[in-house]
Amino acid sequence: MPVFRRALRWLDAATQGANVFGTVLIVGLVVMICADVLGREALGTPLRGVPEMVSLSIVAIVFVQLPQAFAAGRLTRSDGLITMMHRRFPKVAAVMETLFELTGALVLGTLIHAHWPILVRSYERGDFVGSVGNFTFPTWPVKLMILVGAVLLLLQFLARIARRLTGELPGPGEGPAAAAPPAAGGRDDTL
Repeated sequence: MPVFRRALRWLDAATQGANVFGTVLIVGLVVMICADVLGREALGTPLRGVPEMVSLSIVAIVFVQLPQAFAAGRLTRSDGLITMMHRRFPKVAAVMETLFELTGALVLGTLIHAHWPILVRSYERGDFVGSVGNFTFPTWPVKLMILVGAVLLLLQFLARIARRLTGELPGPGEGPAAAAPPAAGGRDDTL
């Protein structure tokens, strides 16, 4: 079991690293957009390639930060039914959650399988965005980030299933959030 836990720690570290990388990309975009605005207003010269970099970076940011959102339980979903199921029928809810995660892993496996040739082709052909003589940027780094994010998310789906099967995944009403004291005034805001 120590190898399993070590592998999960490595996966969580890689997921967190991808998330930090996405945050650095966001900060870089903010700096680039501010420099573009200042260049336009103060010098009358925009920064070249900002629209292209923004459009490419947004896709990359979503894919590299999505695995951490899932791992932290912050992936957007309607959880009214599953929360009720966890309270009344915890085993059925666990099966439903596992089916959701298996479906997610299957979808991501399909995406990875379809995306790999696109990445290779982009690299081999030297695909780029922009216009020659003005600004160009290769597209393969963004396609690589999409692939890395998809692989990490696939692994996080599988890790969630493994954690549930080994009992390491706390259910609703368990874990650190349940142990927290109620908010001031006696009101419980941990929903």
